Amino acid sequence: MAGWMAGKRGLVMGVANEKSIAWGIAKALAAEGAELAFSYQGEAFGKRVEPLAASVGSDFLVDVDVTSDESLDACFGALKERWGKLDFLVHAIAFSDKNELTGRFINTSRGNFRNSLDISCFSFIDVSRRAAELMPDGGSLITLTFQGSNRVTPNYNVMGVAKAALESATRYLANDLGPQGIRVNAISPGPMKTLAGAAIGGARATYRHTEANAPLRSNATLDCIGGTAVWLCSDHGACTTGEIILVDGGFHVLGMPQAENI
Repeated sequence: MAGWMAGKRGLVMGVANEKSIAWGIAKALAAEGAELAFSYQGEAFGKRVEPLAASVGSDFLVDVDVTSDESLDACFGALKERWGKLDFLVHAIAFSDKNELTGRFINTSRGNFRNSLDISCFSFIDVSRRAAELMPDGGSLITLTFQGSNRVTPNYNVMGVAKAALESATRYLANDLGPQGIRVNAISPGPMKTLAGAAIGGARATYRHTEANAPLRSNATLDCIGGTAVWLCSDHGACTTGEIILVDGGFHVLGMPQAENI
């Protein structure tokens, strides 16, 4: 890759710190020449994101609450005013009460179910609608998912349901926005050592299990996920849409653990 993203501008949503998947994607996009804007929620996260954004030459940061129409309107209004249009958007936002990311799924509360689906799934639909209005020449929308969407993963619970909804939304959005030349895809890494991942009960055991059993005997790295995002956002991904791209060392192909781990 050499300048694959030169001349392209996009918004990255969901960077929490330097270990965030969204940050791995942002670094890869910037390295290929992209100009980036970042969203964050609240002053504490803003203080974390600001130096990271500066390290890739960006001073365009917007405080956004994805559950607020007014906040989202202000964000995309700022993008329109400064840039006029967008070429890509990366949605790396998900949330659930960590107290419900352990134990049995059947104990999910109504309130947390609604909140998890709203933030983890509906927010992608909401930002996609707004972003599409700033993509007159087409573009690329990316979100992040996890294989707990279609295979039971202990303690992932309501997030598995939210990610299943998100993957379905990705396909429906791809169909809606395809005539406008806008591609919509999801990247599905395996377990990652991130702030969000740490909230899930048994996260360390899940990470070790996938690393020991994946065909590549490795979990995904931020660089690998970033490279996948560059391809999807660049012109080289022009005919790929509605896909769930698995970047998990091949773990998804397994029917049982490796023989040495049985």
